[in-house]
Amino acid sequence: MTQSQPIETAYAVCRSIAKREAKNFYYSFVALPAHKRDAMCAIYAFMRHADDISDDESKDHATRRAELAQWTEMWRDPTTAAGDPVLVAVRDTQERFAIPDELLEQLIQGTAMDLQAESSNRRGAHGLDTFATFTDLYRYCYYVASVVGLVCIRIFGYSSPAAEQLAEETGIAFQLTNILRDVREDAERGRVYVPADELAASGTSAASLAEVRSGDQLTEPQRLVLAGTARRARAYYQSADRLLPLISADSRPALRVLVKIYSRLLKNIESKRFDVFTSRVQVPTWQKLLILSGGMTQMVAMRLRGSAR
Repeated sequence: MTQSQPIETAYAVCRSIAKREAKNFYYSFVALPAHKRDAMCAIYAFMRHADDISDDESKDHATRRAELAQWTEMWRDPTTAAGDPVLVAVRDTQERFAIPDELLEQLIQGTAMDLQAESSNRRGAHGLDTFATFTDLYRYCYYVASVVGLVCIRIFGYSSPAAEQLAEETGIAFQLTNILRDVREDAERGRVYVPADELAASGTSAASLAEVRSGDQLTEPQRLVLAGTARRARAYYQSADRLLPLISADSRPALRVLVKIYSRLLKNIESKRFDVFTSRVQVPTWQKLLILSGGMTQMVAMRLRGSAR
């Protein structure tokens, strides 16, 4: 029989993984109450392991799909899960916050979506992994980002069923921002996520975008289509503004921190006129800390108001 991991040890492992790897997400975790922070770290560590399997380019797609299936089976089986600290913490988090298995199944499915491209209609001209329309891209974004949001709001706590659709759309905003930031890296892996019909309507193509190199001047059609993706992301960020009042008060500072960091990332991309090819666009650490300080101030003020009642 597999030896069970102590629950506190399990959460400590997840905290370590999140602190090391989560980057933007970790800044928002800090603004949460401890029990919710631990739960977020557990979900992140679970997702991170699935992502690492999916992204391991030293192995072929079939091997990675098999390893993801094995990881999924370990999580499902209480006996094998008891021996892995991440799975111990995840299962405890599920119980505490009533997170359905279906959402974690979808989360794993999202990490595997890029591994399905070879056998799907996503392979376009020039051997690039593409999406035909935004409807197709939205489905992809749902599985790789919106599902994370639907898990998170169960940890945050929410007061209305409307929060679920708003969390889904906030995830779309985040993923569209990631797509803009990662155009160069994705193209190097044979992936162009900007929809083909929008590229064509702007007078360019997936192949053209994939051929841009560091130092190249973007053409106006290329800037135009990337600006269109940015405008769409901005529209979905409005859902985050409507989501915030529906989230439990003790979790609003954390969500606000995350939204501000991602919005700042999008603004930085726009300020560079979508030149994401010369260097990776980021939110500097000092800006993240400034945003976090605002979130922490709100959290402390909220707790002081609560203790004064």
